[in-house]
Amino acid sequence: MKTFKYTLLLLFISLGITSCSSDDSSSDDPQDGIPLDFRQELNVSYGNDSDQVFDVYLPEGRTLDTKVLILVHGGGWTSGDKSEMNPLKDLIRQGLSDLAIVNINYRLADENNSPYPMQIDDITTIINLLKNNQNDYVISDDIGFLGTSAGAHLSMLWSYAFDTESHVKMVASIVGPTNFTDPAYLESEDLLLLETLETFGIDTTTAYLEEISPYHQVTASSPPTILFNGGEDPLIPISQGVDMEAKLMSLGVTHQFTLYPNAGHGWVGIELLDTWTKLKAFTETHLE
Repeated sequence: MKTFKYTLLLLFISLGITSCSSDDSSSDDPQDGIPLDFRQELNVSYGNDSDQVFDVYLPEGRTLDTKVLILVHGGGWTSGDKSEMNPLKDLIRQGLSDLAIVNINYRLADENNSPYPMQIDDITTIINLLKNNQNDYVISDDIGFLGTSAGAHLSMLWSYAFDTESHVKMVASIVGPTNFTDPAYLESEDLLLLETLETFGIDTTTAYLEEISPYHQVTASSPPTILFNGGEDPLIPISQGVDMEAKLMSLGVTHQFTLYPNAGHGWVGIELLDTWTKLKAFTETHLE
C-alpha cells in the first residue's frame, strides 16, 4: 500500500506550492491579545520505540479553538513513514491554514507484533498527549483524521470505535480498507489480498475480523466521513468503498464517496486534483 505517497508528491508539484515549513519552533504565550507565532516540533517522542514519534505544526494566530488534523501514513501496517505525508502536510498548511497538523508515526507490525491493537494504542497515546498539552500548544481538543491506505483504516477504526469522548469531527479515507469479512477478501485466491489478511494473523475469527473492521464498528453517531477509492485497485476491492458508503447511508452518517473507476491504489492528474478539491471543502465544512 505504498503507491499513494508518489501521487501526493505529484499533486504537490502540480499545484505549484512550495514548502513554507520552518525550523523556527518559537512560540509566544497567549497574552494581551498578541497573536501567537507559527510553531513546529519535529519527532516528538510519545513512547520508548523509535517509531513512536510525531511532528506537530501549529499555525500562527491560533487559539484554544484551533482544530487539529492528524495525518496517518500507509504502508500495509508493516512499513511506511510520516515523511511520506509531508507533501500533503505542506498542501494543508497552504490551503487549510487555520488548522494545526499532527503527522504521526506508529509502531510497525512484524511477525512478532500484530498491528492491532498496537497501532490503535499508539494513536490513543498521541491523542492523550495532545489533550494533556492543549494549553501549551494552544489548540482545541476537536480533531480530524486524514489517512491513506492502512493509515486510512486506522483512522476510521479509531474514530468509530475508540473515540469515547466524541472529539473526532471528521475522518477522511483515501484507499483505506474497511471490511475484512468481505468475501472479496475471505474467498479470494489473490495473493495480495490474502497477504493483507495475514498481516493480522492467519487464524483470525469472524468476531476478530469484525472488531478490526471500520464497517462493523461504525454507528449512527460516528463522525462525518469522506471516502476515495479506485475501481482498479489491486489491494482494496471495489466492494470496500461501495459497501462502506451504503453502511454510512443506512446509519444516517454524513458522508461523501468518490470512486474513480479506472484508478488503482492511487491516482494522478485531474482525479487527484478532484480529490484535493473535495477533501478541502469537506474539511472546511466539518473541522475548521
